Amino acid sequence: QVQLVESGGGSAQAGGSLRLTCIASEYPYKHSSYCLGWFRQLPGKEREGVAAIGTDGSVAYANSVKGRFTISHDKAERTLYLQMDSLKPEDTGTYYCAASSRVAQIASVPAATWFDIWGQGTQVTVSS
Repeated sequence: QVQLVESGGGSAQAGGSLRLTCIASEYPYKHSSYCLGWFRQLPGKEREGVAAIGTDGSVAYANSVKGRFTISHDKAERTLYLQMDSLKPEDTGTYYCAASSRVAQIASVPAATWFDIWGQGTQVTVSS
């Protein structure tokens, strides 16, 4: 069973930065095409897509984080990153990484229902 483990969450001041890391215990899928993503669940809200990256290098971001967050993937290290800059208090929430074998090329962040492997989440708190 593949496990995804997030780390790097914590507290930051508005305008600050955090870098989230997600490490896979092994390659999620035997075939080479898949999509990795970051989602978040803000207090009292549904889980929403933040950023995603396909194995062809395509990337997509939610409008709310575009220009502030950067997703990247080190395939050799089985590690997914989310660099979060210019943080805002409304970025506060639990962040999850996820993997999907059903999406490979992306033009927008796929819905959570497309993803079948999830991490346990890491908390991000941004204070004003």
